[in-house]
Amino acid sequence: MTAFVGPDDSSPSATDGEIAAINLESARRGAWARFAQNRRLPGVAEEIVDSERLVLQFLGDADVLVRLDTLALQFARADDSSRVPLIQAEVASTAHRFDDARRHLAQAAQMSASGEAIERQALAIDQACGMNLDAVLAARRGLAKASGRLEDLVPLGALLADLERFAEADAVYRQAFSSYDDVSPFPLAWICFQLGMLLGELVPTPDPSLAASWYRRAIAYLPGYVKARVHLAEIYASQGCTGDAETLLLPALSSRDPEVRWRLADVLIAQGRLEEAERQIDAARFGFNQLLAKHLLAFADHAAEFYAGSGNDFQRALQLARTNVANRPTRRAVKQAHAIAVIADEAASASGLGEMSSVGGSA
Repeated sequence: MTAFVGPDDSSPSATDGEIAAINLESARRGAWARFAQNRRLPGVAEEIVDSERLVLQFLGDADVLVRLDTLALQFARADDSSRVPLIQAEVASTAHRFDDARRHLAQAAQMSASGEAIERQALAIDQACGMNLDAVLAARRGLAKASGRLEDLVPLGALLADLERFAEADAVYRQAFSSYDDVSPFPLAWICFQLGMLLGELVPTPDPSLAASWYRRAIAYLPGYVKARVHLAEIYASQGCTGDAETLLLPALSSRDPEVRWRLADVLIAQGRLEEAERQIDAARFGFNQLLAKHLLAFADHAAEFYAGSGNDFQRALQLARTNVANRPTRRAVKQAHAIAVIADEAASASGLGEMSSVGGSA
């Protein structure tokens, strides 16, 4: 049996996370300004994609997806090189429109785009969709061995976790963490979050306290890391530390990620603050509805979880979970859909029994 452990005092140092977030925003705005001046400027569209994806991943700004769609459209109007379908594929993949992304990669191949760029994107898409995993694993191992870079190690660790090879995933994440030799806090926070997920949600016997130590380290590296705050708040709430959970979530409200309001509502319910909780639930429902209207595939999984829980709409949850499975039939997506289907069936049965009881009582 593998003994998993938390972070220690020898963790790599990095630039202050708040300063790094400010620098990221400055770089993002600067890239957009250069793009506005010359949309064909070498590397600028790619730089925008990279910076916007960081903003989405860490800071929870879903408007990134709208901005990236705008970028892809404007770039396609200005350029006719093979860079265009590569950018379009990146944008589509970020929004989980994987069929579109594959079509763009096929076009890029016809235009003699970089084979390495195409292969890396195709690999990421297959992994995200749970397809050809034996081949993906072999390729991931090869890339990680050849480069030893964090950028190749973390996706390998994530794939191993998806394949339920948890001890190997843990070892690969730790290798990436200990070998990191840069100063950006974003990659380090990413690894810490992945380890928190691994130990708190994916292993057969989760260890919430150990997961919490990794989430805390992720937030120490990057205080604005929205999903790390959400996951740590869930652990605190499950342990009865609702005040600590609320303190974690309040600064993340500015991200407008509806999951923050959802989890805050759960905390408020646990505290007996039911009117405040209802307002947060309404805000979360409104936020999810907005996101689903624009980017259904990107948020179907999280929205399904919301509607199966505090959102209290099991049929919509099931519909969303099935949409997610159809788009990316991973093990995790299938498990989610099955679990929600069971809940929906039980709710429907309970409702039917209630109606029968009511009819019987009036006879």
